[in-house]
Amino acid sequence: MKRRLLIQAAGPSALGFVGVGLPVLAHAQNRFSSYAGQTVRMSIPAHPHYDAMTKLLPEFTKQTGIKVEVDRQPVPRMKEIQLTELAKPQGDFDLVCYVVMWKGEYVKKNFIQELSPFFSKSSLVDPDYEIKDIVPRYIDNIGMVGGPKGYLPGPGAKLYGMPYGAETSVLAYRRDLFTKHKLTPPVTYDEMVKLLPVVKEKTGLGALTSRGQVGHQCVHAWLLHLNPLGGKVFDDKWNPTFNNETGINALKTLKLIADTGPAGLANFSQGDMTASFLQGQAAMYLDSSLIFGQVVNPSVSKVDKLVSYTLHPKGVRNASQSGGLGLAIPKNAKNADAGFLLMQWLTSKAQDKEVCKLGGVPHRNSTLRDPEMFGRFPEYLTLRLQLLYSEPDWRPIIPEWDEINTQALGVAIHDGLTGKQTPERALDSVLPKVMEIMRRGDYYKTDGAGKPAPAPAPDVKKRPV
Repeated sequence: MKRRLLIQAAGPSALGFVGVGLPVLAHAQNRFSSYAGQTVRMSIPAHPHYDAMTKLLPEFTKQTGIKVEVDRQPVPRMKEIQLTELAKPQGDFDLVCYVVMWKGEYVKKNFIQELSPFFSKSSLVDPDYEIKDIVPRYIDNIGMVGGPKGYLPGPGAKLYGMPYGAETSVLAYRRDLFTKHKLTPPVTYDEMVKLLPVVKEKTGLGALTSRGQVGHQCVHAWLLHLNPLGGKVFDDKWNPTFNNETGINALKTLKLIADTGPAGLANFSQGDMTASFLQGQAAMYLDSSLIFGQVVNPSVSKVDKLVSYTLHPKGVRNASQSGGLGLAIPKNAKNADAGFLLMQWLTSKAQDKEVCKLGGVPHRNSTLRDPEMFGRFPEYLTLRLQLLYSEPDWRPIIPEWDEINTQALGVAIHDGLTGKQTPERALDSVLPKVMEIMRRGDYYKTDGAGKPAPAPAPDVKKRPV
């Protein structure tokens, strides 16, 4: 494939990474020797964590003799390619990165393998791996499929992926500007809403940056507010609740953020949002903990040494994002064992620290508590506290979610944040489409004749025009 980048380890890498010089122990040599010379083909996104990851790959090849080829694509294009390759009798990938919201779909389509058989092979498993050291919330949210609701930990849940590029929302703010104007970072949603116009007026910058682009990006932004305010997309019987008063208030909050935010916010992707904060166009950022490594990266940031972090503001409860990216082994992988060895190596204790040093995000408790890492990233204390409130049911990760997310809610929420429709009308307008998607997915009971029964009528009050 022309789009592939072949990563080999023969001295210092052209990517600028110098190997960490970790000892290759005898048991590791035995574990890798059968696979030396094989090539792991890996599908990854254009994403800061995976940009950092590629710099580690020469060391993996040096230690194991296993080569790695990466196909790096924007996330939407990555999924298109994966859907094609994973459906073949034998695909082109041995390891794939997936967005958390795809996990149920990939398992339902029988695209990815359960990981317990790999972890049961003594010839493959690193005895020092210690899977319990990986942040439990990340394992639960990104890796588990088949439990309660089909995506939560509990009876029936099985491990299909490992978190790698996991995210939790935190609030970052310009400490210098807050000090200068005698402002206090918000602790609650009421404080944040009152603060937004004040920050814009006093600083002349966008108050709070956000994702806003139509589709997944604006839904992600809305969910950031829906959960702390006490809302959910569905109730426990899969009846839509996203258009109740809590959902409307979350969208009104997002519209206020857009109205007081940096110019162009309604078209911001995750990268645009992050860049607006890093380039000094916004005084606050409320989104992924991926921001930690970006703030201190001089090639993209103008705000290093000027930023502080605090918890996601509290609504009716403390809650924050749980999501991000994971790694899975395709059912049709040619070199599945070698793919598992790469997955295991990347998510090991040593490499978790190394990827963070290069701008990635941590996944292990040992990294979050390591004195050296804490010295580099004191904001890890905020992340450790935030993980206590990270919401495992932050969004419904059912196989139908990607369609609901991109084709239904993603249009309505964009209409609401841009003022094309009122928040009330925008959310009400998409209700029939969401219910039809759920009906197709057989989430509602059948009648006595086996025919699909209509979903319960939603409680929609008259909305202002």
